[in-house]
Amino acid sequence: MRCLFLAIFCLFQSLVQAQTLIDKIKKLRHNTEWQQVVAIPLSFPTHHPQGMVKIGDFIYMSSVEVQKPPRNGEPGEGIGHLFKMDSTGKLLAQTTLGEGTMYHPGGIDYDGKQIWVPVAEYRPNSQSIIYKVDPATLQATEVLRFKEHIGGIVHNTNAHTLFGISWGSRNFYEWKLNKKTQVSNASASPDELRILNPSFYIDYQDCHYVGKDLMLCSGLQRYADGKQSIRLGGFDLISLKDYRPVHQVPVRLWSPTGLPMTNNPFWIESTAKGIRAYFVPDDDKASTLFIYETAIQP
Repeated sequence: MRCLFLAIFCLFQSLVQAQTLIDKIKKLRHNTEWQQVVAIPLSFPTHHPQGMVKIGDFIYMSSVEVQKPPRNGEPGEGIGHLFKMDSTGKLLAQTTLGEGTMYHPGGIDYDGKQIWVPVAEYRPNSQSIIYKVDPATLQATEVLRFKEHIGGIVHNTNAHTLFGISWGSRNFYEWKLNKKTQVSNASASPDELRILNPSFYIDYQDCHYVGKDLMLCSGLQRYADGKQSIRLGGFDLISLKDYRPVHQVPVRLWSPTGLPMTNNPFWIESTAKGIRAYFVPDDDKASTLFIYETAIQP
């Protein structure tokens, strides 16, 4: 009886925390003031960071190491990485993911037990492998292969589904999971599962499930008139019931290199005073973990 009570209590706490974060996200505005807490240079080869999750005091980040760039329709060559680092940016462990021409990890998600990582060819309309990774051991298990470039993955723990984002986030895909996190509609084709993204102002780079059948995505878009251009980043809070944005807001933060903070991976969490956000917008030697906070009450 005591174990059942604790389970119910933990579930209730989780639901309250999810709702609190969602309420705060919905209060973000175009003129929200973000304060930089710290900027931590990453002292290991980060290559091209893609997705990020924070689990306790540790940060996990996916990245693609391009050894031969894709050209003229060829997929190129490379290595997919998943890094584990501490709060100071020190690399603690890493593993490689992918197979053959599928070496490009995308945006990642954490469901409380497993880290979900898609690894695709570095080109649109290609193919992908979806993995679940044990954060303690970094042991990866293949869950699904799909004939499409999946650049981001989210585990909707309420509906027991996986939600994939295509190259440029123009299309969504959804798979059903059983209790053993096996895909029940794994044989379905891209045409059968394709859902058009109705939002266009940014392309998503990284997405995370935040509860209540909602995911939060970050990304950017470059706007140009031939003479001038600007890269604008932002957040989209998206319903996984009807696949439409619930709340959209630009993030007017840029790294010293000029790239939007939402250029690469992100993570967001609720604090006592508001929201804390983590960004790694730059590649390789310029990679820095930026932490920002804003005061918002639910």
